[in-house]
Amino acid sequence: MTSTPDAAGLTAPAYGDRSLADVLPSVARALGSPLEGHPVGLDLPPAPSYVVFLVDGLGAELLTRHGHAAPYLSSLLDGGTTGTAGVPSTTATSLTSLGTGLPPGAHGLVGFTARIPGTDRLLNHLGWDKHVDPTEWQPHPTAFGRLAHAGVHVTSVNKRDFNGSGLTVASQRGATYVGADRVGERIAATVAASAHAPSLTYVYDSDLDWTGHKFGVASSQWLQQLAMVDAEAEQLREALPSATRLLVVADHGMVDSPSSARVDVDEVDGMRDGVALIGGEARFRHVYCAAGAVDDVVATWREVLGARATVLSREDVVGRGWFGSVAPGVLPRLGDVMVACHDDTAIVSTRDFPYENTLVGLHGSLTPAEMRIPILVG
Repeated sequence: MTSTPDAAGLTAPAYGDRSLADVLPSVARALGSPLEGHPVGLDLPPAPSYVVFLVDGLGAELLTRHGHAAPYLSSLLDGGTTGTAGVPSTTATSLTSLGTGLPPGAHGLVGFTARIPGTDRLLNHLGWDKHVDPTEWQPHPTAFGRLAHAGVHVTSVNKRDFNGSGLTVASQRGATYVGADRVGERIAATVAASAHAPSLTYVYDSDLDWTGHKFGVASSQWLQQLAMVDAEAEQLREALPSATRLLVVADHGMVDSPSSARVDVDEVDGMRDGVALIGGEARFRHVYCAAGAVDDVVATWREVLGARATVLSREDVVGRGWFGSVAPGVLPRLGDVMVACHDDTAIVSTRDFPYENTLVGLHGSLTPAEMRIPILVG
């Protein structure tokens, strides 16, 4: 089962049960190569090979709402289940939870951007920073690598541009990387890799997320892209041997945030007071405070945002378990204050993150639309 929303409408992550971090440990058991020390919350059917197809941005609520545009994936909903992303519900965090089998507090990629401890710089986990070694930033062996070491044929099928990136190294090292930019390439590469037994093949599609960011999830463009993803999943299933299991998951959902629902910290008096650095993303902000300013920042942001967001100190967030158990080295990456948006609210900074304010669809917070993900067996 997954968490139900709290009084503020926020859904807690289901770590150790049905979170994204539980997917590969569950697949490993289904392949007959269980990962020691990992809880297994998903009951997946045994198979000689598994294909894990991650559709970026395909929230469970979005799929249910727009099932008419995705008849194949919708047909799997009855026999499938719903899980949760981790916190924040964002790509870099989620892909690393999937790849390591660990919650964000352990693997350390705690948002789209996070402070590099001891500096006044943010690390963009998608773009990375050449001065940050991804194997030091995320030092744990990945589930991909552990399975490969156990004799499973492990392959990652992804865009060529992502090969060797900081995020790829942090989240997927240990897998054989196959670059594939087009749907036909992805399907062919996945079929070839999954011919091995035992094998795990991971394949990633980012186009739905990109479309949602640019046009919004209420757009005709997004519905068309969903239909294309559905066709890709169905073609992949048809091309795979019947003994191979196809597992379709997502990293997060998405909500549209109109301009009227956005709060610009650069235009509201007092929101910058006591703030040294702002990170995270528009739906889930990490706020790094000047010495001694945490209580004042919490009070100011709560007063400004009211019922539009949950504003908590780092200690309160850690106590709620949003990041799972937090390692000592990860703790200073978290904001002194963290802000989880409700409904369609977004907290932007036109000074620091101008591009972010041009996006229509956003994600990162703990609303059901962002947190709940499909886990579908085909």
